[in-house]
Amino acid sequence: MKQLLDFLPLIIFFAVYKFADIYTATGALIAATAVQLVVTYLLYKHIEKMHLITFAMVTVFGALTLFFHDDAFIKWKVTIVYGLFAVGLAVSQLMGKPALKSMLGKEIQVKDTIWAHVTWYWVAFFIICGVVNIYVAFSLPLETWVNFKVFGLTALTLINTVLTVVYLFKHMEKPPEETQP
Repeated sequence: MKQLLDFLPLIIFFAVYKFADIYTATGALIAATAVQLVVTYLLYKHIEKMHLITFAMVTVFGALTLFFHDDAFIKWKVTIVYGLFAVGLAVSQLMGKPALKSMLGKEIQVKDTIWAHVTWYWVAFFIICGVVNIYVAFSLPLETWVNFKVFGLTALTLINTVLTVVYLFKHMEKPPEETQP
């Protein structure tokens, strides 16, 4: 349920874009993201920082897109969000408090060097996705960018999540074995 809720604004954005235009889709994205926050809070009594950041960025860049009737703002939102995630992960790692370890460290026990590898991998991933988004958004047709945003970036994120989980499980610390009497 939670994963569907995470993707719902993106699905609504895509569907509305296909039946209307980028501006109507942007308005629907803002509304769907707001509804996502409310429903998440009602169901789980908690809203993750990532969702708040995404909502703030969608609202600001979506409003600019609608106000100036310029789709460049909503296109930049993707890169800026990825940039913020990359900076957040990098700063948390440099401060010795890796964000990924804070989120997953209770369930997955690995050495700090492994958490560092995973963190820097995701920093690089977010930077690369941000740069590729700029290229696709401003060099290719709008239709291509929408498809890339919805399907390409989502697929890349899911693939990288699976790769990360496999890597972490491969390096999980084994619990000490009890000796038999």
